[in-house]
Parts: sequence; structure tokens; C-alpha cells
Amino acid sequence: MSLILSRRDLNFVLYEWLKADELTRIPRYADHSRETFDAALDTCEKIATDLFAPHNKKNDQQEPEFDGETVTIIPEVGSALKAFCEAGLMAAGQDYELGGMQLPVLVEKAGFAYFKGANVGTSSYPFLTIGNANLLLTHGTPAQIDTFVKPEMEGRFFGTMCLSEPQAGSSLSDVTTRAEYEGESPLGAQYRLRGNKMWISAGEHELSDNIVHLVLAKIPGPDGKLVPGVKGISLFIVPKYLVNADGSLGEHNDVVLAGLNHKMGYRGTTNCLLNFGEGMKYQPGGKAGAIGYLVGEPGKGLACMFHMMNEARIGVGLGAVMLGYTGYLHAVDYARNRPQGRPVGPGGKDPASPQVKLVEHADIRRMLLAQKSYVEGGLALNLYCAKLVDEERAAAGDAAAHERLALLLDILTPIAKSWPSQWCLEANNLAIQVHGGYGYTREYNVEQFYRDNRLNPIHEGTHGIQGLDLLGRKVVMKDGAAFRLLGERVQETCQRALSTGEAQLASQARALGSAATRLAEVTKMLWSAGDANVTLANASIYLEAFGHVVVAWIWLEQALVAHAALGGGASGEDEAFYRGKLAAAAYFSRWELPKVAPQFDLLASLDRTTLDMQDAWF
Repeated sequence: MSLILSRRDLNFVLYEWLKADELTRIPRYADHSRETFDAALDTCEKIATDLFAPHNKKNDQQEPEFDGETVTIIPEVGSALKAFCEAGLMAAGQDYELGGMQLPVLVEKAGFAYFKGANVGTSSYPFLTIGNANLLLTHGTPAQIDTFVKPEMEGRFFGTMCLSEPQAGSSLSDVTTRAEYEGESPLGAQYRLRGNKMWISAGEHELSDNIVHLVLAKIPGPDGKLVPGVKGISLFIVPKYLVNADGSLGEHNDVVLAGLNHKMGYRGTTNCLLNFGEGMKYQPGGKAGAIGYLVGEPGKGLACMFHMMNEARIGVGLGAVMLGYTGYLHAVDYARNRPQGRPVGPGGKDPASPQVKLVEHADIRRMLLAQKSYVEGGLALNLYCAKLVDEERAAAGDAAAHERLALLLDILTPIAKSWPSQWCLEANNLAIQVHGGYGYTREYNVEQFYRDNRLNPIHEGTHGIQGLDLLGRKVVMKDGAAFRLLGERVQETCQRALSTGEAQLASQARALGSAATRLAEVTKMLWSAGDANVTLANASIYLEAFGHVVVAWIWLEQALVAHAALGGGASGEDEAFYRGKLAAAAYFSRWELPKVAPQFDLLASLDRTTLDMQDAWF
């Protein structure tokens, strides 16, 4: 059994629930079949298992080092990434014209899940590069695509996203990196950038020929001053090395690594403070400033960057799922093989009787079942979002259908990012507990999974930011259209469950329907408060409760499929698999969904405790 990801579960989500093979009816995917999808997944699983997973612990223990000139990374990282690129996986979802496979986003993300679970540090390099390329394919010029995206798809260039600054953090309106217009070039309007960027993952290394930085900066006004707020932010391509007209590499750009940050997790990914335009270290006597090329329109940089950020948010959610998932599988494996203690009840008090496996204890099964409900629910949610992208693309000719799918994806994005970052981290916490004392030691993998996953609640926007986005914007945009669409889908699932006549499914449907109705009532009450500060004060609690309702819906969807399969005569290992799905769905409905009731009560009370708290009182 793989300790990275259950292929049986993946097949269930892809083919039995989401019907991935039906995507081949879409012209873009017409060349594919389940066989080609499975072949791609097989390739991902093999490379992840053989080349990514084996150095995960070494990557953590021997993190990148910087000697003032060069960053040193263990050689296994380069070998794994070379195999990834040679297999064509950097361009798996891209057009044939770009050397891609034109795989559905659903299948592409399912394949990439293996790499996230096998080695989240090493997988960060292609993860960021793919997002970088997708942004430029949407907003870049043909010349920018030829110069930067095509080498990225071949694995010769890697990419980053450079948003945060030491003094600004998540407050992007306060970035101070300057971009001064220099003239036109074959790659578009050319600027000189000066400033600093902090927390830049994959910002410096020797793993590729070049690094394509996507940098947020402000163009000064006629008075030489930077425009306050986000409206003055523009987006620029700033390569590590300039690229000549024939595609060869030119001189080193004025981008310098000031130092590496040492995080508690993701240690295999270089995390950098970068200086742009610090004084022409590489061209003494030349003109100061890093050369950058404008992407899109001036002042519209944040809108462009959100293309990559939204993709990254769902990707962070998938990474959080996979760290929780591999931790869960390690915990199940340990519990099945570790003898400890004796049964509770008659006969269990005889010290001469043999010990039983950990999995025989009810409290261990409780912890394993909780993990299963979190990680399998999170995986299904993220892959559902991936399929929405495929359906949205296919509906390009139908404006109304396209808008509905885009709205649904919009409202689910903060959930897909934040819910796994909270609850799949809790799965890692429980995996450590299942291992007992050994789980807290570095000899076992689960402590690293926890440390790695602890970063995801802050990656691509904190829970607080996602809560503000969800309650402050997503649920009310277009007069609540996205919220209503999601509610309709949830109620439709509840009706299907009630129509089965099966008592357990009906009970779960009633509980979910009631929670969804209460969510709508509380949302309306929050927005009728008349004070945005009161409405948004407890947005993080709203996000958590909203997420639990969504995942309860995802579990009811899975339970319906499992129930039908059992009714169709599933037996043996398949029967055990489906009964496990039903047990996890029941657990989430009975143990997890009730948690939202007191949260709704708190939100409905328009509680001001946190809002009224004063600095001096701490």
C-alpha cells in the first residue's frame, strides 16, 4: 500500500464521483481516455515514489545553504526535478503547441497530488513554475510567452511570485518596490526595479538555467511619488538572467539574494530575501536597477497576479491535504503493525495475554477516522474545484453557464485553501498522537509532516484574510449569486440523499440541510448589522463554519456514490472500501458538523468581544 496516496480513493473520486472520463467529450480533451489518464497518474506515482519521497527527510535535515555567493541544495532535488520535467509534467495541462499533454485540470492536479504528498519541499519548484507560466499565458504578450513560458514548460526556466516585502507582509497596498520606465523593448515596456522582496519561495537556486520572477511594484507618478494603495501596483517579469533575442542567456540581472529564511517546514524549498537594484553587483559601473518587463496594463498588476494567487490558493489547499493524507496513511500503517496494550473489558486485564495491535483500540480508531474524514474530504473538495475549472473552460461559448461555474469556483476558493490548512494539519496532529512517543521523534516521518503543514495556514493568505475575502466579498458579490448557487447544489444533494430511503443518508441530509439553512440565515443577519466592523470582526469563525458545511456536503456526495455501489453488489475489498467511505461520512456528520451550531450562535449574536478589546488590556 502506498503511504503517499491511496490510488483506490483517487480512482473513486476521479471516476466514480467526478466522472473524469466524461471530460473526453470536451473537444480539448477528445484525444484522451481513461487509459491515457491512468497512464499519466501511473507516471506521477512512480516518479513521486521513486525519486521524490526517498529524499524528503534528507531535504528537511540538510536544508539549502547560502555561502554569500551560491546556494547549495542536495543533489537529489535536481535529479527528481529533471525526471519530472523529462516526463513532460511541467506542461501536462498545456496545449500541444506548448509541448503539453492537454490533460484536464482535474487529472493534472490529481497527478500533482502525488508530488505534494511525497516531498512538498521539492515539489514547490514546479508548483510555482506552472502557476507562473499560467499567469503569463493569460496576461503576457506573444513575445513574453515565447521567451519565458516555453522554456518553463521545457523545465529549463523555473518561476516565482514576488509579492511580500519586509515592511508590508500581507498588506500589499504598502509595497514600496519602484519601477521606473526606461523605454520600449521587444518584450514590451521596459522598467528598472528597485526594492526588496521577502519570503520568496524558490527565489534563488541552481536547479534551472534561469529564474523568472513575477514582481509586484509601483510605477511612480509625475511627481516621482508612489501612489498609495493597490491601484498603483503593476506586474513585471524580472528574470535572473536577461534573455537575448535568439533565446540564449545574457548578463545577470540586478537581482541579488540577500539571505535565506529558515522556516520550521518546507525546508527543502529555498525561501529568500531578494534585493532588486542594489547597485549592479553583476555589472559594475552599469546602470542600477533590475530590468523588468511590464505584464498587462500599468496599475493592473494585482488583478493579473490574482490569476496566479487563486491558482496557488487551491494548490496550497491540495498540498495541505496531501501532507495530512500521507500522515494519515503512515498512522494507519503504524496502528496496524504496532502491538500495544490489551482490550478493554473481560479478558483484557490478564497481563499474560498477548498484546493487540493499536488499531484494535476504540480511541485509536477515533483518531484514524477523524483523519480519514479530514483528508479524504479535503482531497475530494480540491479535485471538485479542479473539475470546475475544466467545466468553466468548456462553457466558454455559453456566457450564463460560464459565469455560474466561475462564481462557484470563486466562493469555494477560500474554503479550498483554508479548510485543509486547518483540518488536515489537525490530521497530522492526530497522526503524531497515534504514533505515541515515537511520533514526536525525528526518526518517524509524521513530525516533519506536521511542521511542513503548519506553514500552509499562512501560505497565500492567512485564515483571517480568507475569512474577510469570503464574508466581505464572495458571499455578497453580484447580490449573493455565488452563495445562492452553492446553496442550490447543497440542497440538491440533500434531496437525492432523502430520496434513497436509506436512514443514515437521510439523517445526514437533514443535518446538512439544516446547517446550510442556518448558514444562510446567519449570513443575512451579519450583513444586516449595519456596521462592517461588526460584520467582519469574527470572519475567521464564519470561514471555519462555512468550510465544515461545504465538506459535509462533499462527504454526502461521496456517501451517495458508495451507497449505490454497495447496492450494486460490491464485495470483498471493494465492499470494505465503500463501507469505510460511509463510516467517514457518518463520522463527519455526527462528530464534525455539529461543531458549527455554537459558531452560528456566536456569529448571530453579533458578538463584539474581539472588536471591543483594547491594546492596553492585553
